[in-house]
Amino acid sequence: MAKNKQLFECQACGYQTSKWMGRCPNCGAWEQIIELNKTQIEVLKQTKSSTKNFQKAESLIEIQEDNITRFSSNSRELDLVLGGGIVPGSLVLIGGSPGVGKSTLLLKIAGNLANTEKKILYVSGEESKSQIKLRANRLDVNHKDIFLLTEIKLENIFIELAQNKYDLLIVDSIQTIYSEKLTAAPGSVSQVREITFDLMRWGKENSTAIFIIGHITKEGSIAGPRILEHMVDTVLYFEGDSSKELRILRGFKNRFGSTSEVGIFEMSHRGLISANNISKKFFSREENGAGSAITVAMEGTRPIILEVQALVSESNFPSPKRSATGFELNRLNMLLALLEKKLELPLNRYDVFINISGGIKINETSCDLAIVAAIISSFRNRPLSKDTIFLGEITLIGNIRDIFNLDLRLKEAKLQNFTKAIVPKKPIEKIEKIKCYEVKEVSKLIDWM
Repeated sequence: MAKNKQLFECQACGYQTSKWMGRCPNCGAWEQIIELNKTQIEVLKQTKSSTKNFQKAESLIEIQEDNITRFSSNSRELDLVLGGGIVPGSLVLIGGSPGVGKSTLLLKIAGNLANTEKKILYVSGEESKSQIKLRANRLDVNHKDIFLLTEIKLENIFIELAQNKYDLLIVDSIQTIYSEKLTAAPGSVSQVREITFDLMRWGKENSTAIFIIGHITKEGSIAGPRILEHMVDTVLYFEGDSSKELRILRGFKNRFGSTSEVGIFEMSHRGLISANNISKKFFSREENGAGSAITVAMEGTRPIILEVQALVSESNFPSPKRSATGFELNRLNMLLALLEKKLELPLNRYDVFINISGGIKINETSCDLAIVAAIISSFRNRPLSKDTIFLGEITLIGNIRDIFNLDLRLKEAKLQNFTKAIVPKKPIEKIEKIKCYEVKEVSKLIDWM
């Protein structure tokens, strides 16, 4: 008699094996591998077999390009991140920390689209209809073409979708939905994978755009199997502190456009709105004390002027403290070691704190020079000129390298009436009203200051 094959699956990452293990060899999680029953194994087999489409190979030059049609969400920032608008039949995943504004944004988008005579189905597995109604009143998006469905069973959702034609489907959130085909709990690897595949297949067949909200783990990644991000067409992450008004929407994957753009939103009493005139929201021209330097960072193709704040104070402990908000801590430690080596600053006896104003995070090295300038300014208690910006990448040997999009950054600084710039190399195109000073080594920065 043939022995029944067993199949075990990790509930943290989706790794499958034929034997039980205490620790997953793929993600390292403990006590997350469970045995799948026969029903779950049959569903997995059907899913794999249904994706096999045997087609004849074609030459690339003979394939006709499809014209991608889009419709606007009436949100300038969201359209920018999506690559120009919403693509019918696309599956978009939005993740972010609790309270950052994911549900608020999608309900606001639903209101915008309802005003253009599109029908939207908002499926919620976390909130009641009255709770969503209260948010809709606050956002002023009450409309007859927005339909609410508080349901967590996938089969019942498909019944509603079969009875009515919708232009947009919103699922809040994917971890709360379950399918009766599987006996696993909602949010498990098997449930999230099966539900996402069914939604993706239905959206493609009916040319309906789908937005799904995903919970995130304490590490900041979207909860559930990693295959979730591979299956969807677009992955967006919301960044920002819920206590501050600005939010940043980044695209980490987009099959219909570039991922270089970011959207900046502002939280108001009417919900998340596209931020206007953001240039002056991240820095102040007032005469502050020592430890403040101005730089220009690139968020996609958009230059943003930022204020870097540094505090250097004498430490009372053998191991001084280093803290960075909005800047990589490892890179800060590297810059501090470089200042001790090249400039002989005794920073090993001082606590150093770095903060990027506005709650934004710097993910590029072009702001190294501003970080160093702010640290030296705080250490020597000498304020820097508020008409000067600092641009440059610092190497481990103390050289200052050129950065990309220097001309674009300087033009943005000109629009904000800055008159001087400390750069590693003067731009090819001369920028009027801004005088550029070349600094090629960190040691030369002291001479200029």
